[in-house]
Amino acid sequence: MKKAIALLVPVALGVFFYYNSENDLKVPTLPETNWGPKKDGKVSTEIRPFTIDVPSKVIEDLKNRLANRRSYVEPLEDAAWTYGVPSKSLNTILDYWKDKYNWTERQALLNKYPQFKTNIQGLDIHFYHVRPTNIQEERIYENKNLKVLPLLMVHGWPGSIVEFQKIIPTLTTPSADRDFVFELIIPSLPGYGFSDGAVRPGLGAAQIAVIFKNLMQRLNFKTYYVQGGDWGAVVVANMAALFPEKIIGLHSNMCSVLTPKTLVWTIVGTYFPFLLNVDSAQYDKYFPVSTALSNLIEETGYFHIQATKPDTIGAALTSSPDGLAVYILEKFSTWTNKAYRQRNDGGLLEKFSLDELLDNIMVYWVTNSITTSVRLYAETFSSASRTLKIERFPVKVPTACAVFPNEIVLTPESMLKDRYANIVKYNSMERGGHFAAFEEPQLLANDIFNFVKITRNNKGST
Repeated sequence: MKKAIALLVPVALGVFFYYNSENDLKVPTLPETNWGPKKDGKVSTEIRPFTIDVPSKVIEDLKNRLANRRSYVEPLEDAAWTYGVPSKSLNTILDYWKDKYNWTERQALLNKYPQFKTNIQGLDIHFYHVRPTNIQEERIYENKNLKVLPLLMVHGWPGSIVEFQKIIPTLTTPSADRDFVFELIIPSLPGYGFSDGAVRPGLGAAQIAVIFKNLMQRLNFKTYYVQGGDWGAVVVANMAALFPEKIIGLHSNMCSVLTPKTLVWTIVGTYFPFLLNVDSAQYDKYFPVSTALSNLIEETGYFHIQATKPDTIGAALTSSPDGLAVYILEKFSTWTNKAYRQRNDGGLLEKFSLDELLDNIMVYWVTNSITTSVRLYAETFSSASRTLKIERFPVKVPTACAVFPNEIVLTPESMLKDRYANIVKYNSMERGGHFAAFEEPQLLANDIFNFVKITRNNKGST
């Protein structure tokens, strides 16, 4: 009886909130706000080539801070990474950063692909624009049998454009078994890395969707594919909801849905998974809800801080490279695989090299962008943003959800359909976690190619 009551109460509440909050939703027309400093005169629409060129004094200052860091408290015995990054591991990483990491070489690698900046709604937005090439590095546009498809790829936090370095060549190289290849546009989120941050409140994930729509318009793309994970997944889903006429297809490695109805079904699925068409062999991926909530509580303390007091945590990390490193690196351990918390090395180098991880941290350090990056949480979860209810607007464009087994939150396909009305591909990946493009570039690339092939076949290969 108690179990039945425990089930019926949330069901009743969910039905109430569903019928009192979902039916009146209307997709808004968001204003194209100027998020930058107010300037007299017309803002330039020029697309300017950009090269990362960090002054040597910035690197010297970094090394000096690393060399003069304070001693850390010894870790608890047998705690591994369950309390966060232990000081022994941290010291090893920081010594490598100080003595062996070569920024000159790493900067050259980040400059390998063409980069640009352009002013969108008052902000200079940084992006890679990588056109396809063949093995001889020659342009392939003269091949009339090969379709070049624009694909916007968007990163999240605490990632950056570094996440896509290993997947870029795969997506832009023609293959004999495909009649299409991608032209990639990979922007830095506003406030991240080399993109400007807003100078006034209000720039959340919904507003970034408008900025990136305008970026693609600036680049003369009338229609295009979109792909993202983490915040990138939220942004591209918002783009598909707000501007469906521009999105040919949406590929996400973090499909998610947040409505009263899905909350109810999450609880129902704990007791009756067959109602959600969840195979018994897959049950442990999604349920019970108590396990999912426990994992969320353990892994989302950062979220509450960043959604409420972003400038406080930003100030704490701005002058401390070791603080910035430990704050970010912990996520690349636990979000790649939560089981890595039990390992003395945190499993940090299972999927990444130390140079790659430090490249990502350097993007935050040399641009002093940690504060502006974490503000995205506060802006997206502000009362004004929540009033928009943007996360509940339906996504009707063809959608693919790549479900990596070690993702932080996993959602059954039947529940995702509450928002994604046209899922043409729901693929449970064989391995991988939160940073899909960074961890498993080939797996993710294959899934993107297969999804686009399906959409092209459905539309007659247009």
